Amino acid sequence: MPHTSDPPKPPGASKQWRAWMLLVCAPLFLSVSLPPPSACAQAGAAGAGSEQQRQPRPAPGVEMLDEDDVLRIDTDLVLVEVKVTGADGRPVSGLRAEDFKLYEDGVERPIAFVNVERRGGAERPVAVVFAVDVSGSMTAEEMIRLRSALGAFSQKVSERPATFALMSFGTSAKVHQSFTSNREKLSRSFERLMREAEGLSTHTYDAVDDAIRLLARHAPRTRAGQLLKRAVVVVTDGFPVGDTISPRTVIERANEANVSVYTVTLPSFSRLLASAGTKREPLPTPLDVSGLAEKTGGNNFCATAEDYEPLFRALAEEVTSTYVLAFYPPEEKRRDGRFHTVRVEAPRGLSARQNRNEYKSREP
Repeated sequence: MPHTSDPPKPPGASKQWRAWMLLVCAPLFLSVSLPPPSACAQAGAAGAGSEQQRQPRPAPGVEMLDEDDVLRIDTDLVLVEVKVTGADGRPVSGLRAEDFKLYEDGVERPIAFVNVERRGGAERPVAVVFAVDVSGSMTAEEMIRLRSALGAFSQKVSERPATFALMSFGTSAKVHQSFTSNREKLSRSFERLMREAEGLSTHTYDAVDDAIRLLARHAPRTRAGQLLKRAVVVVTDGFPVGDTISPRTVIERANEANVSVYTVTLPSFSRLLASAGTKREPLPTPLDVSGLAEKTGGNNFCATAEDYEPLFRALAEEVTSTYVLAFYPPEEKRRDGRFHTVRVEAPRGLSARQNRNEYKSREP
């Protein structure tokens, strides 16, 4: 079985570190498909356009060293992000490779490595792009509460190595703050964002695609010897209008770049059941139904209260608590150009939610 220890530390292990950097920086060209998503939920609970295709770039072979051996590998390594929760729905940390089982096309495969949440006292670093809807349907009161909530999110996430970018979207997307670890700069850029309005169009999928590209260009796959958690947090009314890119293409690009998308739907429009005597619950929006969050390993959240801060603190915990599992497909499947299923099992009594349940191997 391949070595299952954590990635090598950068200090004092230069060969291992260089090889590890080559491994995790190599692009992986994967396509995904998952079951339909559920409706978004409140904090604490789980919860159009033309196709545009891109041609993948060829990736060179890489080498990874473990503590004892030198292993010749290539970019056929498949990564799967997994969120593990207990019966109470809260994230579970501290699991190791031997705690998981991974199946490809129904056959158990050895796990090459697990990127753990904490290594040597250092927590997994994160890079987050906030994409905020300024289409005109977001109310001024919502924007004021949102400013405070984003501050609570960044404060909680900043307990670890973290960097943030801020963009707005309506008819088009605009970057207000490039990646920074300075929370004051993030706050000032949100002040500028609050003064913008973009009319009636809400190009949500176009904006998420731009955010993915921003992460791919400026947030490297590794930092401090760990895989970087890359995420887009979309804050919107949940009703995309006028996009030029399809949800399916955005999902494919997100998984190719190892980016998880989280959506926060604000109550700009009524999404409550109106019939008398019926329990009022949020209804799924078109953004929820697209599967954008679930199919990228993210989640949908609905804000229905005046105080958004508890929701965003729960969202911060969600973003920062995932595992990354890696495995090698058998030789005969690495270049057959077909889709293959992937399923991850957590220990008994725990639930595992993965960002993909399929991958497509490279063409022959």
